[in-house]
Amino acid sequence: MNAAPDNRPAEPHVEPLGEPPAGPHVEPLAEPPPAGPHVEPPGSRRKRLDLEPDTVERDLVKLVLTVVELLRQLMERQAVRRFDEGGLTEEQEERVGLTLMLLEDRMAELRNRYGLRPEDLNLDLGPLGPLLPRE
Repeated sequence: MNAAPDNRPAEPHVEPLGEPPAGPHVEPLAEPPPAGPHVEPPGSRRKRLDLEPDTVERDLVKLVLTVVELLRQLMERQAVRRFDEGGLTEEQEERVGLTLMLLEDRMAELRNRYGLRPEDLNLDLGPLGPLLPRE
């Protein structure tokens, strides 16, 4: 760096950049959302996971019972199909029927213990509709 006549350092020489190189245009990044609690607009179908310590057990039971109810309904349909086809002996039909009834009773007990209704176990899958068929 050379010194100017009054002993000040000379300003560095900078070449002009000219035109930007040709290529895809890049848009600037959008600003991040403001910090703090996010409020969903009214009527929004999106639901947030509630992680309150006092509801975690109930929510977990609700999820497990939903899966068990789905499996119970599938087993019931399979049993009815096999009954209709005549693929089971009378003893097997009785055993399957009794097992399904006991499972349904136990499900009702667990729903009552946790204050859940049968419709609480039916998840809304958005455009696909409800998880469980409405009975």
